[in-house]
Amino acid sequence: MFRSLHMKLMLIMTLLIISLMTVVGAFLVNSVSGFYLEQFYSQMQGVFQNDPEFVHDLQNAGAEENGAEQLARMLSTYTGTLGVDGLTRNYYVLDGTTGAYLAGSNDTEGPALPMTYNLSAALTGEVGDRSDPALSYMDVAIPIERGGRDYVIYIKDDKQTVQSLTGQLVTLILEALAFGIAISVLLSFLLSKTLITPIERLTEGAEEVAAGDFGHKIEVDSRDEIGVLTSTFNDMAFQLRTTIQEVENERNKLGTLFLHMTDGVVAFDSKGQIIQSNPAAEEMLGRALPIGGEVSYDALFGDVASLEEVLGQGSQDYVSSSRELGSRSLELLAAPFDRDRQAGVLVVIHDVTERNKAEEQRKEFVANVSHELRTPLTNIHSYAETLVDSAGGLPPDTERSFLNVILSESERMAHIVQDLLTLSRFDSGHSELNLTTFSFSEAIESMVSANLMEAQRHGHTLTTALEPGLPQITADRERITQVMMNVVSNAIKYTPDGGRIEVSAGKTGDRVWLEVSDNGIGIPSQADRDRIFERFYRVDKARSRESGGTGLGLSIAKEIVDRHNGVLCLVDREGPGLTIRMELNVEGPNHGKA
Repeated sequence: MFRSLHMKLMLIMTLLIISLMTVVGAFLVNSVSGFYLEQFYSQMQGVFQNDPEFVHDLQNAGAEENGAEQLARMLSTYTGTLGVDGLTRNYYVLDGTTGAYLAGSNDTEGPALPMTYNLSAALTGEVGDRSDPALSYMDVAIPIERGGRDYVIYIKDDKQTVQSLTGQLVTLILEALAFGIAISVLLSFLLSKTLITPIERLTEGAEEVAAGDFGHKIEVDSRDEIGVLTSTFNDMAFQLRTTIQEVENERNKLGTLFLHMTDGVVAFDSKGQIIQSNPAAEEMLGRALPIGGEVSYDALFGDVASLEEVLGQGSQDYVSSSRELGSRSLELLAAPFDRDRQAGVLVVIHDVTERNKAEEQRKEFVANVSHELRTPLTNIHSYAETLVDSAGGLPPDTERSFLNVILSESERMAHIVQDLLTLSRFDSGHSELNLTTFSFSEAIESMVSANLMEAQRHGHTLTTALEPGLPQITADRERITQVMMNVVSNAIKYTPDGGRIEVSAGKTGDRVWLEVSDNGIGIPSQADRDRIFERFYRVDKARSRESGGTGLGLSIAKEIVDRHNGVLCLVDREGPGLTIRMELNVEGPNHGKA
């Protein structure tokens, strides 16, 4: 009930009024009581100390039998001055020795007077005028000697007037208290509404912010401290929204990068449990990596380095290792994140399979180039050395034969160098296509005519099967002719003499196609078929060298066709021989799909 700030403020105001009225009431009651007490003793002092004639009359008298009555009559003449009313305040004449009642204004209570402190003091000859606010009466006792006899004039007030006035005062205070409480409740309610309403708005705004709604703005109705607080809260909410949006954007960017990056990333907490991973890591490791699952750091990378060892690395240190997993070559880098608190470990996985493969291909390429150039150079050197050593001593036919070998080997070496230069230009991107529009069928017929004599020399049957109405195409004619010449010359070279070679062409959709089929030795192994377009790769190296092949022709042809956004591939078929298919876009390299 009292958790509400409204009720607390109302309760505080009510308690404040009650406390204030209680203090004021107690002060007034004590003041009234003190006033009457002081007035009483002031009256007594004014009569018995400041009126010497009256005191002289009370004391000077001769011998008499009724001295007490005389004193009583004399006191009755001073009732007004003494405030004696016969009800609440009375005077009594007592025996100065025994304190017995002799006369007075109240014969009923006189005989039963209690022995008070002041009365006891008067019986000993002293004036008893001690006041005590705690007593229920006020009294004064004056010893008097009259006619040779000791008397005590005793005046007592039972405080009924004070008590009556105090009761009325208390009633008035209670009534004022009730009225004050009502007013305080009303005012405190209005005050609390004035103070609490903006606070409630702030509370609602804080709840909206806590719920994630940072766009909620609180209206500012005042310029006081609460108004300033409200404005500050609005500014804080705006700044918080801006900051969270920036953090969210950064998180989204990092999340997208983390999700789509090609390197694998696995994060572990300080206990070795997975707290984050990306799809690349699962693909590389070949297993699911559930967050908080049973897969731990020790199970995945414990053989590389222990978790404690990685957590203990310095700010610039990390643990690296490599791993062969199936056909993949993986490089692992493990380092702690938040090194000060040792919150966990981050493992980055690089797939270096292609890099290693490229390195192997580079080494193989260098070895192949060295080998391919060494053979013609060795032959040229040998024959030239023989000619020099036997200058003028060899028959003319022999010299001519040696010179033909040197010329042939130099041409072979020049052809290798030219092929290497062509591939180098392709790799560097400096080889541009000279696009023109030409007849696809005419280009094929010209290529077949150029290879016809070579085919006949080997006893081959070279035929064509072209669909009618082949369109003109946009391409680099010289390069495309080079591709067709390379494919047909390979078919002539690697088909045993007396074979059959067929060149067919047609159009499918927005593409034209060319197929060169032979019934030669073919490529039976799937591993060899997958690598047929690699540089320097030859299925039968001995036969290739005998026929003058370098293993670069098909790789060059593949580069040319790829630059035309076309397709050059082997066609699966039954029976001996080989079929190579080329597809090109009719409208040129930038038309259609690659």
